[in-house]
Amino acid sequence: MLTINIKKQLGDLDLQVNTTIPMQGICAVFGRSGAGKTSLVNILGGLSTPDNGQLTLGDTHLYHQQQKINLPPERRRIGYVFQEARLFPHYSVRGNLNYGNKDKDQVHFNTVVKLLGLDELLNRYPSTLSGGEKQRVAIGRALLTRPQMLLMDEPLAALDLPRKRELIPYLLQLAKTLNLPIIYVSHSLDEILQLADTMLVLDKGKVLVNGPLQDVWDSPEMRPWLPAKEQSSLLIATVTELNEGYRMSKLALADGTSLWINGLPLPVSSKLRVRIHANHVSLCINRPTDSSIRNILPTTISDIIHSESSDNVQVKLAFGADHIWANITRWACDDLALTVGQAVYAQIKGVSMTESELAQSF
Repeated sequence: MLTINIKKQLGDLDLQVNTTIPMQGICAVFGRSGAGKTSLVNILGGLSTPDNGQLTLGDTHLYHQQQKINLPPERRRIGYVFQEARLFPHYSVRGNLNYGNKDKDQVHFNTVVKLLGLDELLNRYPSTLSGGEKQRVAIGRALLTRPQMLLMDEPLAALDLPRKRELIPYLLQLAKTLNLPIIYVSHSLDEILQLADTMLVLDKGKVLVNGPLQDVWDSPEMRPWLPAKEQSSLLIATVTELNEGYRMSKLALADGTSLWINGLPLPVSSKLRVRIHANHVSLCINRPTDSSIRNILPTTISDIIHSESSDNVQVKLAFGADHIWANITRWACDDLALTVGQAVYAQIKGVSMTESELAQSF
């Protein structure tokens, strides 16, 4: 466990963080510009010193004001990948990687090279690499220092969309294969949905919410960050059946509820996270008998939120251990006489769960 309890005054920003982060998976640190995201990871990496408090990684104090402990970056065993790759231009890729491989462990070197797909780049120089290739080399160099944890400060921010798509699978594979905890700073919700296991939201130097991604995404603290068209829910599902004739895949949720989605290149038993947009959910009092919509779920209304600035109503729908949201009009809400505790059927349009909505498979 990474335990953080620090304070630091940075101009007008009063950074106060008191929380814990699990030592596994990818933890996304999210917030607006100036929220303190980079300042926090700089403190974790030893590039900046808190005014007071303590930092503990596992059983090791990285910083402890009262005990006068402040380990320098090179003793923290924390890798750091910046927004820019920061490669040495006069070194080849092999030379840049070996800069981190101080013990010259060839087996570990080969493992990292294979993991990040760097085999064909070893003899090239940074000036000949794409942005995505440079970042893969920077990640490899950080991994070769054998860190206990990896910090990544918006590593995709400077890349165009194709390069981002190129790099994301490597990051997912990295977290799985090496079982290395990663703290990933980003202001992109799309990146976070694809990568993160947990999420920490910073606002004006304070932690608004921290926990498993699904819980944070659906928390009251998170909802103001999402425009109406982005209001959605995240569900964990398992592929249970492939219908090749109709190119559809059947998913099972935690309580056994089934969903059909457009065909996936994932085998049966694969687990994945599905995002369902609130705008793609409609409600019925009685179960439709003749409908083109394949996913019709029996649910119970657990909350109704009326917007103060529009005619929209957000309806929270519970089923088993999961829930989703539906955006409907006030007219529809009144016409159906919806109340909390009422049983309704949720129709989920299949197009809302195409491959682009599959946030992560694992």
